[in-house]
Amino acid sequence: MFGSAGRDAAKVEIDARRGGLGVLLAFLAPALIIYAGFTIYPVLRTFYNAFHAIKPQGVVEFVGFGNFTALLLADPVFWKAVTNTALFTLVATIVDVAGGLLLALCLFARAPLAPLLRVIWFTPVLMSYVVVGILWVWIFDYDWGLANASLRWLGLGALEQSWLGQPSTALWSVLFAHEWKWLGFNMIVFLAALHALPAEVLGAAELDNCGWLAKLIYIIAPMLRTTIGNLIVLSFIGKMMVFDLIWVMTGGGPLWSTETVSTYVYKRAFEWNTFDLGYPSAIAVLWFVIILAFVAIVTRALRQRDRLEF
Repeated sequence: MFGSAGRDAAKVEIDARRGGLGVLLAFLAPALIIYAGFTIYPVLRTFYNAFHAIKPQGVVEFVGFGNFTALLLADPVFWKAVTNTALFTLVATIVDVAGGLLLALCLFARAPLAPLLRVIWFTPVLMSYVVVGILWVWIFDYDWGLANASLRWLGLGALEQSWLGQPSTALWSVLFAHEWKWLGFNMIVFLAALHALPAEVLGAAELDNCGWLAKLIYIIAPMLRTTIGNLIVLSFIGKMMVFDLIWVMTGGGPLWSTETVSTYVYKRAFEWNTFDLGYPSAIAVLWFVIILAFVAIVTRALRQRDRLEF
């Protein structure tokens, strides 16, 4: 009798689990369908297009690795875009992480006007790339922009530049605007991590008369290793795919000096009237593989093997 009752209870439990799974799938189905339609399908379609020549009127021709061969061996604009993107990513990632940490340390040390500085430094993060881009286009305007006006006011009129109109300064000007927007985000993340550090360790360092620089190098930085690694990866991914700010400020010019891989893909797909979606798809696939590989390498290199114990 007890065995039969146990089997019945088990059956009821299994039926309840199946019913709960059905309800769960019913609620998840709309989101999964939307995700599949707007994310999974475009990704798979891009990989498919990369190995084909997609011509007008639905003509599809299999070309194998032809797009990749042309891309790597006969496309100087692509390599210029890669160079610009790599330089932008390297410099911006270093400045993002190091600058955000320094700003967070200023607030953590309770610098004068710290609450006001926190608002000022974080406010640009809340702005969209379009707003930031238009704002800095005005600032860098040669005739009436704030940058050149400030130089004239300081008696440094000889240093006036067409900041976005010269190949030698355009990329650095966009980079400056980008850092103005994103330093506050890294600052907030680091500030939260600093407040989570064990007070006993920092207090012991102060009792030993440990200076701020030594404390940063030997105590704070090692304990923030995980946060630093995560921000490096996030910053790297964002910079490798940068598009919005450059498109608004320069459109990739002048003379390809600010062209990035993302802007080049867009131009090849929608602006140049080449009537072939296969080639820009090949660029996107290749860049995706490069980003994925680099992120895997950086994540492995920065992985914390020995857990710190306090």
